[in-house]
Amino acid sequence: MMQAVTRIILNALALLFVVSVLMPLPLVAKDKRLVDLIVEADYLITMQADEPPLEKTAVVIDNSKIIAIGETKSIHQKFHARQIISGKNRVLMPGLINTHTHTAMTLFRGMADDMELMPWLNQFIFPMEGKFVDPEFIKIGSKLACYEMIKGGITSFVDMYFYPDIIAQQTIDCGLRGMIGAPMIDYPSPGFSGWDDSFAAAKLFVKKWQGKHPRIIPAFAPHAPYTVSSVHIKQVADAARAMHAPVTIHIAETSSEEQMIQQQYHTSPVQLMQQQGLFDHNKVIAAHMVHPNPTDIQILAKQKVGVAHNPTSNLKLAAGIAPVPAMLNQGIAVGLGTDGAASNNDLDLWEEIRLAALIHKNQQKDPKLIPAYSALKMATKMGAKVIGLEKQVGQIKVGMQADLIQIDLGSLRLQPIYNLYSHLVYVTDSSDVSTTIVAGKVLMLDGKVLTIDVAQLKQQVAKKSKQIKQALLQQNLSHKKSLDKNTTDKK
Repeated sequence: MMQAVTRIILNALALLFVVSVLMPLPLVAKDKRLVDLIVEADYLITMQADEPPLEKTAVVIDNSKIIAIGETKSIHQKFHARQIISGKNRVLMPGLINTHTHTAMTLFRGMADDMELMPWLNQFIFPMEGKFVDPEFIKIGSKLACYEMIKGGITSFVDMYFYPDIIAQQTIDCGLRGMIGAPMIDYPSPGFSGWDDSFAAAKLFVKKWQGKHPRIIPAFAPHAPYTVSSVHIKQVADAARAMHAPVTIHIAETSSEEQMIQQQYHTSPVQLMQQQGLFDHNKVIAAHMVHPNPTDIQILAKQKVGVAHNPTSNLKLAAGIAPVPAMLNQGIAVGLGTDGAASNNDLDLWEEIRLAALIHKNQQKDPKLIPAYSALKMATKMGAKVIGLEKQVGQIKVGMQADLIQIDLGSLRLQPIYNLYSHLVYVTDSSDVSTTIVAGKVLMLDGKVLTIDVAQLKQQVAKKSKQIKQALLQQNLSHKKSLDKNTTDKK
């Protein structure tokens, strides 16, 4: 009897073994497609149209791209993911696009404040750059910028700063998407004696990085019309056109720039750039654009120049308020930028979104200007158009790159919620970003940055800032002695 029972048990076990070998996966999973990532959301904002947010939705990601969007339960019935990110109390939306910054200037954060642009540049920024900007400075400063941008939900950025090769590599390592501009200026600058070698280096940089990495776009970055002669602007225009490379440049930032160009060339900064062919068949990102006249705006619209609006930096330096409503009315693509942390003093694009929605209402006494959705669009879909990546990023759409962020709405300070677009613009800040994803790779999860050694970076920043602080102290003492001597001489 016992032998018969044992035989039955052994036969049953053998049958189970055969079944497990032949059918290793559960029957419910046999028709599911295996993918890299599924990101869930209580609310999904696609930025495809002025439509209400979608609820209880999930986005499917594979090989860096969005391959499906749908109701969460339905998505899980069709796909099996290597990683699933919960959407409980979360908004899922396109990553933010910072259309103008100077990444490594994070190490100059708070170094010189409450000054006009020209004294700020000539008395502090340019001298301190001459002392400190080297490959080590750039590596630490750009990594610090990457950390801050990942934390705040910025997934793409446009940069203009020295040693762009190092910035490009740091961008790759941290996982962000960057248009990296090679800086050019007529005067001696870190690593260069003047125009000739900086322009030559820029051409080499663009050639080296074109097509080298899918998340890096090399660009020419002449500083501004008042630091680069018209002849040299023409050289950049021709080189960019020949190499099919974008250009990022400061234009019409201050009234003093406008006056300087008018006196020297008898025209406006925008029209000078037009005369030198910079806008002809080139993708140009014009940073600031605070002081264009009506003719300038028509030129920008006709030539499809993208504008990077930097409200915090412009307000802090008292440069003025860019005529964004007028530019938008003419069909100009306007994105948002933080500028560098030396003039902002952070890389929080949520602040720029809020200011962009507020300052124009007050300036023109019209509360209907730049509504919440328009401000959010400038930081996402329109920002992508500014930098020429509207077919890749800025929306949550099948076939586009998976550059996404989650916003955590679980905090009591965010309650109640009636209009999600309004809430994101007028309530949310960078600390509410919980997840950052670029090209399908998770860079931050539950507020923890995964691609940067934070403890090591903190030590590096502390060491470098100590050196800068000592140099500032010496410079301030020297400046005070000079002022005292001038006062004594006058007596």
